[in-house]
Amino acid sequence: MLSKAGLILQHDKDGPPARLEVWLRERGLPFEVHPVWQWPLPRDPRDYSFVVSLGSDSSAAGADGWVPTEIAMLRDAIAADVPVLGLCFGGQALSVALGGGIEVMDSPEIGWIALEILDPAIPGGPWLQYHHDRIELPPGARELARSPAGTAAFRHGRHLGLQFHPEADAELLDLWARIDPRLPEAGITVQDLAEQSAEFSDPALPQAYQLFDHWLETVLA
Repeated sequence: MLSKAGLILQHDKDGPPARLEVWLRERGLPFEVHPVWQWPLPRDPRDYSFVVSLGSDSSAAGADGWVPTEIAMLRDAIAADVPVLGLCFGGQALSVALGGGIEVMDSPEIGWIALEILDPAIPGGPWLQYHHDRIELPPGARELARSPAGTAAFRHGRHLGLQFHPEADAELLDLWARIDPRLPEAGITVQDLAEQSAEFSDPALPQAYQLFDHWLETVLA
């Protein structure tokens, strides 16, 4: 179906592609996961059929380490018309690469949250939100969904930026919550999130597949 493998940029060991990886394997799509914290980024995104940027504790506004290098790579992918999918940090990084930006929030948005849907390409959720910054919509982008904090999804040409985590499940959220020293800032507890996950994690799986299938149409276009 794809002549070249896709590239998934993973930013730390606790942020795997999870449900996205399972979906890719079930669809028979070739891909490679690149551990950004261990290896230099590939030089040319044209070697790949798509680029996915996952979540991260880092800020897309960061000026040190791998962040500016990754944003430069996303700009190269955009210029070469290689489709980019950004998830949470990745969505923010995509916005920056497109000339948008991010804004630091007064308090984080964490939990399974239903969206205001502006385009049927985005299922309503609830989706897992886990972020301290929010996307500032880049010029020329179309907003597809909103959460109480702001933009939750946007499209720019063949590129899709999401503020939420369609790849995450209850187990991954529990890990993030237990190792997050800033969780109390959100006014929520590990137990609160576990109770939400018990209700919303499983129903989010078919919605994630629906979302990824729609995105695949863009990749194949």
